[in-house]
Amino acid sequence: MAEYSHVKSTKLVLKGLNKGKKKKHKDKKRKLDGEEEKPDIIGGWWSVSGFGEISGTVAIEMQNNAYIHAMDTGLFTLGAPHKDDEGPDPPEQFTAIKVSDSRVALKSGYGKYLGINSDGLVVGRSDAIGSREQWEPVFENGKMALLGANSCFISYSESGDIEAKSKTAGDGEMVKIRSCSEKEVKRKDDLADEDRGNVKSCELNYVKKFQSFQDRRLRVNEEDSTTLKKARTDGKFHEALLDRRSKMKADRYCK
Repeated sequence: MAEYSHVKSTKLVLKGLNKGKKKKHKDKKRKLDGEEEKPDIIGGWWSVSGFGEISGTVAIEMQNNAYIHAMDTGLFTLGAPHKDDEGPDPPEQFTAIKVSDSRVALKSGYGKYLGINSDGLVVGRSDAIGSREQWEPVFENGKMALLGANSCFISYSESGDIEAKSKTAGDGEMVKIRSCSEKEVKRKDDLADEDRGNVKSCELNYVKKFQSFQDRRLRVNEEDSTTLKKARTDGKFHEALLDRRSKMKADRYCK
């Protein structure tokens, strides 16, 4: 690990980027118009947008629907393009292991870790994680590149190999890490989990949360729930729930 301390993280440098001109942000305009950006999902594999989302089984897409493919020789190539609804094949799937707050190790289906050799080729022949087997995903402006231990970005060579030889990231170095893990959906509202659903399910949720179970039985007020519906409309839902629970002897908060 001491060897890797000499390798500096670098900012994603895009080839041909003109700093003097400001680009118009069409995405912002779309959001203002109320349009939502379509999620990037192929065959159940979604594109990660941050380091925290990289875990478990992943695939590295280098071109449209074409992924890094592991070979039994310990080398890697670019697999054949898939259909729009197809995910990566087993040799194109890797296990992501976080080794720090910014770096990951990638393990192939052959049980070997992806690393860099002295010629800048990506190889998978190591049984353990060393300095050469650590990768840093670099995100900028909605794009991503993968930085190797030699401070170069991963790309696909004309000879058919996967390599890391470029100090800057152009179109050829842009990749996507796709994950098949269950994605956490961000809610647009601030509703508590107990407040979701109809009034009956909400009442049951609060009974489970606050009731004392001396005899391991749920006690729910059996009175008509019409008053709860009206209270929810009037913004007095929680007060009505408290009033109903206060009539139940098993509720430790309403005795």
